[in-house]
Amino acid sequence: MKQLMVLMIVMMTGLIGKCQNMKFDYEKVPKESGFKMEGYWVWCGSMIKVDSTYHLFASRWKKNGAFPEGYQQNSEIVRASSKNPLGPFKFEEVVIGERDSSFWDSNMAHNPTIHKIGDEYVLFYIGSDFTTYATTYNHQSLVRRIGYASSKSITGPWKRSNQPIIHSESNNPGILVEGSKIKLIYRDAYLKVILAESDCYNGTYKTVNDNLWPACKLEDFSMFKEDNQYHIVCEDNVGAVSGHERWGVHLYSDDGVKNWKSYDPVIAYNHDILFTDNTVLQCTRRERPQFLIENGFISFLITAVYDGKNTWSQPVKLKHPIKIN
Repeated sequence: MKQLMVLMIVMMTGLIGKCQNMKFDYEKVPKESGFKMEGYWVWCGSMIKVDSTYHLFASRWKKNGAFPEGYQQNSEIVRASSKNPLGPFKFEEVVIGERDSSFWDSNMAHNPTIHKIGDEYVLFYIGSDFTTYATTYNHQSLVRRIGYASSKSITGPWKRSNQPIIHSESNNPGILVEGSKIKLIYRDAYLKVILAESDCYNGTYKTVNDNLWPACKLEDFSMFKEDNQYHIVCEDNVGAVSGHERWGVHLYSDDGVKNWKSYDPVIAYNHDILFTDNTVLQCTRRERPQFLIENGFISFLITAVYDGKNTWSQPVKLKHPIKIN
């Protein structure tokens, strides 16, 4: 009887540990890694591997004013490539740029996140037109909404959606693909977190949680599923989860819709990037976490970095890759 009780305790301990044993630790990176462009602010960064090449989708706008204000009028989405996930990356093309003023994304495109869905590559992003304004905090600005572009090839051509998939102010899309079904997490103008679902990427999105984290403001989301548990890594906008403003935090849920909780450990990344020459970059801003998934494992974290003078997209390798569903 005593042996049976000991065995049950060991098994239960193992199960508990299984729920709370993930830790984000990162390797050092070379100083000349990542994706930068002379004369441009580079932001965001979402990477996918196709055959032997890594393709990085990022936002850029000309560096003719202060950061980050110019993106709302001038941002476009570009693709860069490298044989190494750390880079350096070579600029290849503008993927989503300005187009006819009748479209929802005619003026600007930002916040790319790239995914393989079935036999297509689907690029989700936010965009705005030239004329649709809204007032937030007594400030009038162009409405940003989430849409997508799709292609059979990672090099295009890309077919852009004629309409957004979310018609209200929506920002910072995070996507989880489950077969053909899609979970979409985003935030509104007031940084309220909303979770929507659709039976297919180009279908109708139904809100399943209209206030995922009412305790405080969060933004910049990435989602994944590990051992049948759902996870979000995002920016702690005001520091109310981690105690550190704009650090990355880790949340989880058993059903992927409700009852989201802080993971232990809660901090997914801080504002320090360690270089191979043993120096440390203490970022002024580090945002837009996205993951590179290779062979069913999360292998790299990609974040947008601002050092007070320049911006770029910086991948860092996980010391312990995370196996996902």
